Amino acid sequence: MPFERLIKANRIKAIQSNRNDINQLLQLAKRDLSAAKRNLEESPDWAYSIAYNSILQSGRALMFNDGYRPRGGDQHATVVEFIEERLGKDYSDQVQLFDQMRRKRHKIIYEIAGLISKKEAEQAVNFAQKFVEEITVIITGQSKLEI
Repeated sequence: MPFERLIKANRIKAIQSNRNDINQLLQLAKRDLSAAKRNLEESPDWAYSIAYNSILQSGRALMFNDGYRPRGGDQHATVVEFIEERLGKDYSDQVQLFDQMRRKRHKIIYEIAGLISKKEAEQAVNFAQKFVEEITVIITGQSKLEI
């Protein structure tokens, strides 16, 4: 059974999702990506954090598309693990970067101001753009996207 480990650990729950729920999550991802781009100059920390959130929302959209949602504590980590299992080895580099961003985002939100350079924020935004586009293609089957 796919995602058996996450199900047995009560980290994900099977749901009846609908197209509107999935589209709303993709819209959140696109909104956050746009906001991240606007914040690059003024606040690299926020740009990075918002870029991470766009990736997270697209990951949640894929979960909903597959009929699951995260549950309990550590939902961000659960999304990372779900994406890792769902997308497989071909996406291992992207999943690893997503997880690194998750950990660093925690630090910039809760512990350290000014941790992210403009260059690192730009790299995060570029990665988020590609990731959101790829997830949207997987979900919608469309090959050309405008984000």
